[in-house]
Amino acid sequence: MQKHFFKFGKVFINVACSPLLLISNNSELAAKYLPNEVDQSIKTLEISNTNNVLFQEINLKKEKKILLADNNSEESVLISEIIIEGWENHPEGRKLELAAYDSMSIKPGSVVDNRILNQDLNAIYASGWFSGVKIKSQDGPLGVRLIVNVVPNPILKKVELKPINSIVSNEYVDYIFKNYYGTTLNLKEFQNKIELIKERYEKGGYSLARIIGPDRISENGVVILKVSEGIISDVKIRFPNSEGEFIIDGKPRKGKTKDWVIKRELKTQPGTIFNRKILEADIGRLYATSLFDDVKVSLGPDNLNPGKVIIFLDLSEQRTGSLTGGIGYSNGSGIFASIGLQETNALGRAWSTNLNLNFGEYSTTYNFSLSDPWIKGDKHKTSFRTNIFLSRDYPQEFKSENNGKLYAVDDQTPSSSDTFSSIVLEKTGGGFSFSRPLNGGDPFKVAKWRVLAGMNFKKVKMIDGDGNKKPYGDRTPTTTRNNISDIICIGFTPNDGSCPEENTLVSVIASTSRNNLNNSINPTSGNKFSFGTEQFVSMGENSPTFNRMRATYSFFIPTKIINLTKACKSSNANTENCPQAIGFQFKAGTILGELPPYEAFCMGGTSSVRGWGSCDLAVSRSFVEGTAEYRFPVWRMISGALFVDGGSDLGSQKAVPGKPGKLLQKSGSGFSLGGGVGVKTPIGPLRLDVASKDLSGDWRYTLGVGWKF
Repeated sequence: MQKHFFKFGKVFINVACSPLLLISNNSELAAKYLPNEVDQSIKTLEISNTNNVLFQEINLKKEKKILLADNNSEESVLISEIIIEGWENHPEGRKLELAAYDSMSIKPGSVVDNRILNQDLNAIYASGWFSGVKIKSQDGPLGVRLIVNVVPNPILKKVELKPINSIVSNEYVDYIFKNYYGTTLNLKEFQNKIELIKERYEKGGYSLARIIGPDRISENGVVILKVSEGIISDVKIRFPNSEGEFIIDGKPRKGKTKDWVIKRELKTQPGTIFNRKILEADIGRLYATSLFDDVKVSLGPDNLNPGKVIIFLDLSEQRTGSLTGGIGYSNGSGIFASIGLQETNALGRAWSTNLNLNFGEYSTTYNFSLSDPWIKGDKHKTSFRTNIFLSRDYPQEFKSENNGKLYAVDDQTPSSSDTFSSIVLEKTGGGFSFSRPLNGGDPFKVAKWRVLAGMNFKKVKMIDGDGNKKPYGDRTPTTTRNNISDIICIGFTPNDGSCPEENTLVSVIASTSRNNLNNSINPTSGNKFSFGTEQFVSMGENSPTFNRMRATYSFFIPTKIINLTKACKSSNANTENCPQAIGFQFKAGTILGELPPYEAFCMGGTSSVRGWGSCDLAVSRSFVEGTAEYRFPVWRMISGALFVDGGSDLGSQKAVPGKPGKLLQKSGSGFSLGGGVGVKTPIGPLRLDVASKDLSGDWRYTLGVGWKF
């Protein structure tokens, strides 16, 4: 059976009949021979008489043009009948027949020309249900008969992407099309689903990915989409000069930094798929090395490998060598002068070398260090550091701001010839350590946990300010000493009770830390934990054996209490434009074994209980400390802080050999209240703190770089 569309008077009737059935243009005859099956769609249109002109056949797949038989495109004809063919053997043929007819503006009784017919042909094709459309005309007894032959799309059974190992999996494709499998393929809806796949690529950062539609639709209902994802064929590094030229005398201009140092920071590698987000992270890592002051990226086609791209990195290296100097004051060194020579890209390997010379009122230090932030070829991104040093300092363990200090003496025997001078420790040694983030072998993974292991070597000599060896310390600076209990051994005391003039310390260090802070410089949320142990092993009779352990935990709670800046007053304030938080820090440590007094814990100072000077609260074998601090922005680059510190030696000052803390009457426990102001700088906040010791009215001012924790 074919579907015929006739016109009687002003009424259009859709009927199913034999193609041999003829119905005259008479309403009575129509009523007599018209079957009972009538389409629910009834439309009216005024009649106009026109000549019947035969249209030629139109094939949408090849050409979209319509020609009248007499080549007169302006002539119009009356359409008396529309027949849809080609759907009969399709499982959803009836639906497709109606879809084709509903797409047309031409109905039986319409007066049309080439333009209108062309529009309807395009409309049928644009419905998405058909892969081909042909229209031909025949003269009929009532006017021109239009025969529309359609080629329906097959039943959609499967959609696949090639290559099979593409970023978007076929499982995701099945999820997109699962409700359309088993139905007729509609190209319009199919295109909408392809847009979802494109969005998936775009959201993932694969901005060069292109989806190429099938050349043909197979009769078995399987549609294969070709994907060009944008494969990177090469990453080329260039070092342009100030004029932007990177070819000099026909040769590429070379930079100081070795190519492998640069490329190890890039997750974007030849053979991988271009990803905008990954490339942005790569650029961020290059800037983080502090080796470059400008990084520019451009893309170009690979003429030898069509469909692939070449990434060009134009790098401008910054100066990595520096000479610094200055003068200052600290509790430990007094007034001091410093000279520093630094190179952060030694041999083009990103090695950092430092030579620091400090000349202080109470301390002199010469130190050379070398660090490699990433050992070549190590996928775990292991770093290495080593240093050697020579120092002479006046140890804070043997001083008290209010109760004097211990003086260096020759021995425990009173003598009128004794001379008294400050205790000086001369230390020579070095060490090395390896540090590794626990990234599972993925150097680009952000790892919260980090471990460290290494060794330290140190020889300590007990001398006075003139360089004379004096292993004893005395609290009473007089020529007659009746109380020899005030005389202590400054260094390690062996089991034989002697007081050697020098000690050898060899230790193995290990530590682990977990950093979950949202910002390493000015955190407002998250937490941080660290635990470390240092095991000293004996290398002879003057070498002690002991273990030192220390643990620290801090966390931050975002809050909004004091709102002084415009950003904080806004109802849309967040932790980025209004960084306010209450932070808590807890520290504890203990030492087990044969402890030299100068290796005890020092309590008090800028990183401890701030109401006391450095090492002025206690010299202890064990300790606990806690801090609560509220930080808030004040104005532009200025921040404020209110804090309370507290700490205790847990009564362990008396367990330190010689009891220097007890001799100097250090209190052992206390707390301080105070406030501070921080000015934002590139290296962290420059901080000035004011703290009161035990609410006694004794205020202490300290200056430092960076927050306490």
